[in-house]
Amino acid sequence: MSAIDPHSVAMLRHAVATLAYRSGKALRDAPEGFGDFQAGSGARTPVEILAHMGDLLEWALSIADGKPNWGPAAPQSWDKECKRYFSALAAFDARLASHEPIQRTPERLLQAPVADALTHTGQLTLMRRMAGSPVRGENYYVAPIAAGKVGPDQDPPRSEF
Repeated sequence: MSAIDPHSVAMLRHAVATLAYRSGKALRDAPEGFGDFQAGSGARTPVEILAHMGDLLEWALSIADGKPNWGPAAPQSWDKECKRYFSALAAFDARLASHEPIQRTPERLLQAPVADALTHTGQLTLMRRMAGSPVRGENYYVAPIAAGKVGPDQDPPRSEF
């Protein structure tokens, strides 16, 4: 494999921070019981989606290490899954920020686990609206997103509507 472009890794880290910001907004202040909300017959519940998002980020880390390992975990409580998800985001971002070269291309990491998690973030946002607890829209172009800021505590929005 040829050398990984550091600019691509920087862009991937920004995408991971974007995921953290957007998903944090969808997860923060969710109403009690939201994790078990039923959007329809056969649809995953929010806690099942969130568990899958944690799986995706753990998979991303294993891919970056050159040892891809997909291992879906059984969903836990909403609070535990939120913690697990943000821990997985932090571990993946720390791996990208390390001086150890990643073993797969940033483009592949973006197109699979990161993009999938962004899609599921949109699902959770829609489900919040369906559950009567909508997430406010925002001009994400001016959002305070920065590589490395991947925890549940994000800066306040600059331009919600």
